Amino acid sequence: MPSRKAWLGVAAALLWACLPEWPRIPVEGASIRDWNAQTFWYEPWGRSGVHKGIDIFAKPGTAVRSASYGVVLYRGEIERGGKVIVVLGPKWRIHYYAHLQAYDVYPGQPLLGGTYLGRVGDSGNARGKPAHLHYSVVSLLPLPWRMDDTTQGWKKMFYLDPNQILSCAER
Repeated sequence: MPSRKAWLGVAAALLWACLPEWPRIPVEGASIRDWNAQTFWYEPWGRSGVHKGIDIFAKPGTAVRSASYGVVLYRGEIERGGKVIVVLGPKWRIHYYAHLQAYDVYPGQPLLGGTYLGRVGDSGNARGKPAHLHYSVVSLLPLPWRMDDTTQGWKKMFYLDPNQILSCAER
């Protein structure tokens, strides 16, 4: 028989999977007109093959805010993304913020939707290009019905279209 702690862990995991997101556009002052909705899963896109997110364009230094509540899993630098922040949000979704100029959160830090994360920049493989935030959402729970026969289409069971998530924020 599982222990009480095990049952509490299962209950917490299920609750986290069911909580609403209440999404918001993560770049201060931005609207859906500040990115090209057709760039999600656009190809060819450099070494990654397809573009698994959206690029929200803004002036360098514009505030980046958490698209949802959650907890910071990672803050650091990687080759392609430059300065990045990775947040675990509700529904077991990872929110990935890349090409930042600076960041102001720490791993383990809990966030409310709209919490200041950092500033829009051009770090990583965006160096020399117009400043923007690359924003991706990845489901840790596979959604196999989303797969298709496009290039890397099997990955669509994990990568969610930010356009669909953020369209709720405009209403």
